[in-house]
Amino acid sequence: MHNLSLTQLAAGLRSKQFSSLELTQSFLNRINSYQQLNAYVTVSSELALQQAEAADRRLASGDATPLTGIPLAQKDIFCTQGIKTSCGSKMLDNFIAPYNATVIDHFNQAGAVMLGKLNMDEFAMGSSNETSFYGPSLNPWATDCVPGGSSGGSAVAVAARLAAAATGTDTGGSIRQPAAHCGITGLKPTYGRVSRYGMIAYASSLDQGGPMARSAEDAALLMQVMAGFDSKDSTSVDQSVPDYSASLNDSLQGLKIGLPKEFFSSDLDSRMASTLLAAVDEYRKLGAEVVEVSMPTLALAIPAYYVIASAECSSNLSRFDGVRFGYRCHNPADLTDLYTRSRGEGFGSEVKRRILMGTYALSAGYYDAYYLKAQQVRRLISEDFKRALNEVDVLMGPVTPSPAFKIGEKTGDPVQMYLSDIYTIAINLAGLPALALPAGFIDDKPVGLQVIGNYFSEAKLLNIGHRYQQVTDWHLQQPHGFE
Repeated sequence: MHNLSLTQLAAGLRSKQFSSLELTQSFLNRINSYQQLNAYVTVSSELALQQAEAADRRLASGDATPLTGIPLAQKDIFCTQGIKTSCGSKMLDNFIAPYNATVIDHFNQAGAVMLGKLNMDEFAMGSSNETSFYGPSLNPWATDCVPGGSSGGSAVAVAARLAAAATGTDTGGSIRQPAAHCGITGLKPTYGRVSRYGMIAYASSLDQGGPMARSAEDAALLMQVMAGFDSKDSTSVDQSVPDYSASLNDSLQGLKIGLPKEFFSSDLDSRMASTLLAAVDEYRKLGAEVVEVSMPTLALAIPAYYVIASAECSSNLSRFDGVRFGYRCHNPADLTDLYTRSRGEGFGSEVKRRILMGTYALSAGYYDAYYLKAQQVRRLISEDFKRALNEVDVLMGPVTPSPAFKIGEKTGDPVQMYLSDIYTIAINLAGLPALALPAGFIDDKPVGLQVIGNYFSEAKLLNIGHRYQQVTDWHLQQPHGFE
């Protein structure tokens, strides 16, 4: 059962080939068998079985949605009432959320089953899942390699079939990068398309939740539940939600694809370039036209991103002070000692590094030189994308500079770690949607193709992904030992 797509699982539940209770227990057994992957922070077995029983009753009554009774897992950044929501941090290791994030409510209303909460880089700050307080998740394709981050646990759970699908969040590539490293499909929606209410903030103007699944077809079903306006989120966009599954099979005849020459420069590994260009050739066979475009401001994306994201994280994480919730140091001498030791002991080194960078960028005398300048560069990057997407329908390129790297390989060099997101960060600065698709292998490790669209073009991106997956089988490949 664990190898079936969401559509196949839904059909099996409706036809009574198996019950949600049986399906859920099957996934719980797999989670228990593959604990060494460290994909889950919390396994909510009791809740999952209760939800499965409720789903079976709902299925029997005929009041079911496409996701009713299907076991999913949530990134541990979405607040979940009555269950630990840790954000991968010691700071929130004891935090039991008193309410549900809107995304969690949407899945509950759809009748989905929640298997648990998934491992992640601490407060979503990382590109490898190695900054988690709970240790790194292991890439099932090569367990000595990282799964990517920050949504590494989500990618591992889907790739190893420890959940039928999962949620992730993407601030600078944190859905797409682990999706590429683990050979699954990940969609970063347009900023404002998915509610951020109850999604613990890292960088408020960049964070966006999205689906992580085996295929574009499965991601479309998840997006149908996740997307929509939320009055509780001031960054949510009030725009109608299309039927994401309705256009999956639309023809790609005449589709105009742009290849940014800055993405395919000599800096890109030649094996990566040839693998991705072979994927682009499949689109030519499907009727697409491919042209080269230029986006000269892309080189400025990483410095602009790390100034803006660090500044916003400095502000957002100031609430974790040891007073109201989360970790508190033992026997503080006074208020200052409470603040400094709680934050010093509760946060990991990468989170501290970004808080310090952000506080510096926002400080008197440096705001104009760093933060304001980065926001101006952000506008230039957005204009570059606007010009390119006026010329073509979508842009295509790499998700990552290389396949998954070894655990510990880059932890001693933060700059090299930051460069892991060189091809994804600009999309978040512009607020655009982008899709990561499995597109081949290098050294037996998955490689991802990135498809970037215009604002609110998620349905078109999913259509483009689905048509590619109808003529290729990269998304059907399974890591050895986890079949």
